[in-house]
Amino acid sequence: MNLRQRRREEPEIILIPLIDILLMLLIFFMLATTFKHAAEISINLPEAAQKKLPDQEVKTIDVAIDERGRFFVDRQEVVNNELGTVKRAMEKVIAERDRKELIVVISADGKTPHQAVVTAMDAARQLGLLRISIAAQQPKSPQ
Repeated sequence: MNLRQRRREEPEIILIPLIDILLMLLIFFMLATTFKHAAEISINLPEAAQKKLPDQEVKTIDVAIDERGRFFVDRQEVVNNELGTVKRAMEKVIAERDRKELIVVISADGKTPHQAVVTAMDAARQLGLLRISIAAQQPKSPQ
C-alpha cells in the first residue's frame, strides 16, 4: 500500500495559443473592414439642369475621378494618374466588350483638377473611343 499523499497539480490555462487566435481574428477583421471601405468611391458630381434621358441599353466604360485626381475605371482603382496607365486600364475593359458601341462616361468630382478630365478624354481618344459623355447630377430642389 502506498500511504503517501500525492501532490495534486493545479490545472494550468495556457494563454499563448489563446492570444495567437485572438491576434489572428483581430488581423482578419481589420483587413475585412479595410476592403469594404476601399470599394466605395466618393464623388460629388457637378450639377446640370438637363433631365436624364430615358434608359436605353448602352454599353459604357465608367471612368470616375475623385477630388484628389485618382482614377477608377469600371470601379477598379488605377495605380497612378498618368496617361499610359489610364489608357492600359481602359484597354483591359475594351478587350471584353464591342469597341464600336462603347460610350466613355466620365464621372468627375466637382473639385477634380481639369487636367485629370483631359487625361481621361485623351486616353479614350487614343484608343479610338470617340463617344464621350460627362456625368452630372440635377440640382437639389428646395423643399
